[in-house]
Amino acid sequence: MAELYNDLQKDKGKITCDRNILLSIISLATKEISGVSFLQDSFAMKLKKLFSKTDSTGVKLKFSNNNKLVVDVFIRIYNGNNVPDIAYKVQENIKNNIASMVDMRVSKINVHIVGVDFKSEDL
Repeated sequence: MAELYNDLQKDKGKITCDRNILLSIISLATKEISGVSFLQDSFAMKLKKLFSKTDSTGVKLKFSNNNKLVVDVFIRIYNGNNVPDIAYKVQENIKNNIASMVDMRVSKINVHIVGVDFKSEDL
């Protein structure tokens, strides 16, 4: 019986996931967090978009040497929110959504706060 189980494990195959699917999962997970205004590209990302066709506003993906995902998210937040709390919630939401939707491990999630926005009622 153990030999049969080992043979089944060897013949599982390979599952691939398109980069755009990961980008949309990360983008939606970030926007779900209360206090996040929107995702914004960094200056380097804006330059890169001039020379390549990418749809990833505010999200940068990279795979580390051990095939784990490294995510950089560039966000603007609303005034009056606690920055460490929002960053932690964004990290947890991205990690949980990727794990549940595509069963992939994330090694790092870097949250970059690039600006603060004021709500219209704050003015």
